Amino acid sequence: MATVILVRHGRTTANAAGLLAGRAAGVSLDQIGREQAVLTGDRLAAVPLAGVVSSPLERCQQTAQLILDRQTSNPSAPTEPDLTECDYGQWQGRLLSDLAAEELWAAVQSQPSAVVFPGGESMAAMQARSVAAVRRHDAAFEAKYGPGAVWAAVSHGDIIKSILADAFGMHLDLFQRINVGPASVSIVHYGAVRPSVYATNTDAGDLSWLSNGINSADAPVGGGAGQTAKGTSCA
Repeated sequence: MATVILVRHGRTTANAAGLLAGRAAGVSLDQIGREQAVLTGDRLAAVPLAGVVSSPLERCQQTAQLILDRQTSNPSAPTEPDLTECDYGQWQGRLLSDLAAEELWAAVQSQPSAVVFPGGESMAAMQARSVAAVRRHDAAFEAKYGPGAVWAAVSHGDIIKSILADAFGMHLDLFQRINVGPASVSIVHYGAVRPSVYATNTDAGDLSWLSNGINSADAPVGGGAGQTAKGTSCA
């Protein structure tokens, strides 16, 4: 299968204010968020992306464009509604500091699989639709460009954490153990047997080794020799 680079959007005005933005319109990257997204675009410039699939929300669209601007080819750039933010219902737009006093907050931290946001979505439904969307796009890119294809999905913190939890084989109730910072890069390869997680929550480092793609294989006992960048040798 292909390889997906999961990118969270850069910091937003809502992040800086401590607000739960949810699906509210008009939430854009702030100056720090734009700088973060530019750095991520620079990192991904070394990887010829088959596509950049984005949540339809403005902050993700802005981040995706800054990635696309640094690609030398012309990747496809569709939006994917199933990668949009969780529907937090009545929690949307409220201060995180206030939400921490809500009875439901404890369940969000310890048993998210049982959480349904008032007037909104369940966290289990959020994970199901986002994982299905990533796997669907991954299969489509593999079918069109071959198993070495690499593509990016630009989405939101809880969405990416839930996708990573699925790739790790973790129960959703453990997904709060995963951190996904603004404009961070995580990498998952959906092999024939199982997903393999190559990186989580990175905000620096060379990604040129991904230009070779990742070939599905059994996990090497002892960890193996690792990935090498195109044109380099381990000799």
